[in-house]
Amino acid sequence: MKQLRKITLLIIIFIMFIMPITIFGADINTNDYNPDNITTNSPSIILVDAKTGKTLYSKNAFEQRFPASTTKLMTAILTLENCKLTDVATVSHDAIFNVPVGYSHASLQEGEELTIEELLNVLLIPSANDAAFVLAEHIAGSVDKFSEMMNNKAKEIGCLNTHFVNPNGIHADDHYSTAYDLSLIGRYAMQFDDIMRIAAVSQYTLPKTNKYDREDRIFNATNGLITSNDEYYYPEATGLKTGYTDKSGYCIVTTAKKGDVELLAVVLGSDSISARYNDCINLFNYGFDNYSYKNLVTANQVIDTVEVKGATKETKSLDIVAKSNINVLAKNNISSDAIDKVVEINDNLEAPIEQDAVVGKISYEVDGETFSTDLIASNSAIASNFETIIFRASLIFLILLLLVIILKKINKPRKPRSSNYSIKHDKKTKRVKSKKGGRYKFTRIK
Repeated sequence: MKQLRKITLLIIIFIMFIMPITIFGADINTNDYNPDNITTNSPSIILVDAKTGKTLYSKNAFEQRFPASTTKLMTAILTLENCKLTDVATVSHDAIFNVPVGYSHASLQEGEELTIEELLNVLLIPSANDAAFVLAEHIAGSVDKFSEMMNNKAKEIGCLNTHFVNPNGIHADDHYSTAYDLSLIGRYAMQFDDIMRIAAVSQYTLPKTNKYDREDRIFNATNGLITSNDEYYYPEATGLKTGYTDKSGYCIVTTAKKGDVELLAVVLGSDSISARYNDCINLFNYGFDNYSYKNLVTANQVIDTVEVKGATKETKSLDIVAKSNINVLAKNNISSDAIDKVVEINDNLEAPIEQDAVVGKISYEVDGETFSTDLIASNSAIASNFETIIFRASLIFLILLLLVIILKKINKPRKPRSSNYSIKHDKKTKRVKSKKGGRYKFTRIK
């Protein structure tokens, strides 16, 4: 029995490793994905479509790594979900002195009052670790409680292998993530216009405050991809956050947009700045050169026209339309013939059917992925009420028939009654039946 249990356990473990991971109903393949044999130098990478999360390239994307200051994206997310930009936070003693020597900071002063917007600017642009501590304490009261909020948010977003113990990425052995998880966090951060606005700024000056009366705290962005005078400047880059520690290596979560295509790349563990940026540039070029959006179906596009049973003459012909657009980022060389389409419409549609009622589904399979939208009724199909009409007509017919019968009885002539007397008015005579013999005797009436 014990041997059987061991074998069963080994089978389960084997299946867990070879089967794709499922998140939010979608299959996640943990294997590397490099369909065009791209060469990259960094150990852990992922390139995704920023809109849908579709993976275009991956290498060790599910491998646990130290995220360094890319952690600050989660701090920015929780800040915007819990604060207003005009809120004011006060710098504590711990927020300053808990930053280890050698880590970046914004020269914040104990007791200094700054707005949340000012703190976000120095958090994301020069990657100030003291600003991260100030925000964490302001929001949660302590770093530990804020870290708990970070981990809960990571699970909510769908992260598989992420654990935070601080708001800034200062190295700790139990502070880790993966390229895949950081792509989820990066895509989530992109929903906030304020994050995207600040992350695209190449230089920022912290204004005067109650504790600092000069405007000489000028900070340059750590992201060379968005800095026009940097050798790694990439015109299509739009953000997002870099990171570095001795243990993590050079890291980045970065975005770029060209036309209607928007990409997000995560690079972890690079051994140099050049390796980090060159991998990003090569990945972005690959994505923009080889992928484009294909419009497979448009909202309200007529997919089919069907006849609805029991509908009025005017509404029995019903157009079935797509509920939503399906735009898919796909390889430029994929032809329409390579895209499988499946249309499913409910059988025996009968009136009444309301406008926009779901009556089916349309699906497309592109490069092994399925995309679908509901099919809906373009207008209402009104029931003809044929049975009601027949019933009412029958009822009217029976009522009319009954009236005819009644009228006939009323107008039918009556038969004369049998009587012992008969009076002839013209001769003024009276007939009287005799008691005997059955003869009549006539008596003139005077």
